[in-house]
Formats: sequence, structure tokens, C-alpha cells
Amino acid sequence: MTGPYGVGIGWRPEIAGFVAELPGLRFVEVVAESVASTGPLPVGLTRLRERGVTVVPHGVRLSLGGAEPVDPARVAHLAAVARRVDAPLVSEHIAFVRAGGLEAGHLLPLPRSREAVDAVCANVARAQAELPVPIALEPIAALFDWPDDELDEADFLTEILDRTGALLLLDVANVHANARNRGTDPLALLDRLPLDRVGYVHVAGGAERGGFYHDTHTHPMPPEVLELVGALCARRRPPALLLERDGGYPPAAELRAELDALAAASGFPAVT
Repeated sequence: MTGPYGVGIGWRPEIAGFVAELPGLRFVEVVAESVASTGPLPVGLTRLRERGVTVVPHGVRLSLGGAEPVDPARVAHLAAVARRVDAPLVSEHIAFVRAGGLEAGHLLPLPRSREAVDAVCANVARAQAELPVPIALEPIAALFDWPDDELDEADFLTEILDRTGALLLLDVANVHANARNRGTDPLALLDRLPLDRVGYVHVAGGAERGGFYHDTHTHPMPPEVLELVGALCARRRPPALLLERDGGYPPAAELRAELDALAAASGFPAVT
């Protein structure tokens, strides 16, 4: 996104009233599959657009990392939603959700192999040919690495971005989760990523379970994630940072406090 847009929040029907009352809000993200390609838009989204708030569709079902070509109908839906909300870009995940005709219902991690790079790049190119706006690609949190990995995460992502010309949707919560679970340094990853390609940033909370940190989107942001936001912005501040919350919605005062903390960590104006 050209910007800066500052701090935003994921639009969900459960918190639509709260989002509508944020006076300084300039952008939101909506799950693309939750918006119909025809008919009336959700009233909350329409009112935000009337206020000049930018809406970014975020896809979860393209399966860009699958060995099979992306489903043209799913790409067409994402393109239609982008046009309906006049989005400056769309986003999707570097992951797969189906194989052999079976739907997993979850975002699944790819092996960081040359073959996987080729598959992602081919599917991104197929999607880009039909999309009216640029696409930003989001790496996911993963509890394990595949045994046949040929590239580390930074090289894997950089090669995909270089070959496709796509933007990066950097999820700081995922960076924290992956580093915590793999015993690696999250700052070392930030230092090797092409931060000039970041379209926007996700931030979310998580929780420890079974010896692993899970990026749940239903818990408050931990201090370590906010520290990573500050470290990222000290290196290169992205045009926009978005708070993700997909359940376990707290009282409005707690959500406002999270948005304020994100603004303070990034140096952007408060939206509350």
C-alpha cells in the first residue's frame, strides 16, 4: 500500500460496532471469502468505505503453495471482492489448503524446497494474471520444518518475492512464533528480509500450549511481539500495521489498549 496508513484492525462482524467507532482508523482488512462477489456489501464495510477507510481483502483459500494450479473460481472471487471494495491490494498465504482434491480446512506449511518455490511462483503468476491489484504474500506460522528443506526462510521468501514481483505481508506474530518454536533469532530473520517489499504487517496474540507457542489470534499481544514491532519499525517502518483478532473478543477498552500499544510501538498516531 502507498501510505502511510498507520494502525488498522481486522474487520469481523462480531466487532463491527467497535471498529465503526474508531475515529482515526484509515484501513481494515476483511477475510475475502466472507464477502459475497455480488449483492450488498456488509453494512459495516459500506459505512467504513463512505468514511474513506481503505478495505483490504485477505484470502485464505487460494492454496498458492499447492502442487495443483489455483482454482480459477477462487481467484475470480478474490478479484471481484477487490473491485467491490476498491482495494489497493489483496493478500494471501504462502501455504496450501488442499491436495488431491481434499480440503484441509487449515493453512499448511510448505517444504522450503526449489520445487515448492516453483509451485508457489506458478500459482502466484496465475493469480496475478486475473487480479486487478497487486498481491501481498504472507508466510505462515509453522510448528515444524520439513526434513527436505533446501532453503532457509529468508532465502525462500526472497526468491518467491523476486520471481513474482509480489509484496510481502509480514506477520510479526508468526515471526515470533516460528523463532520461539524453532529456537532461532527473530531479529536475524528481519535483518535478512527485503523490508522495502513489505505491503503491510500483521500483529496478533498467542499462547503457550504443549511446549509450543501457538499464534491463536484469540489472545492479547505478548510483550515480545510488541518489541518485535519496535525492532521492525527501527529498521524500516512499514506503511501499515494491522491487529488481527479472530475470536475471544475482549471488552472494548482492552481492544483499544492493544491498538494504542501497537501505535506506540510503531510510532504511528493512535486510532482510538
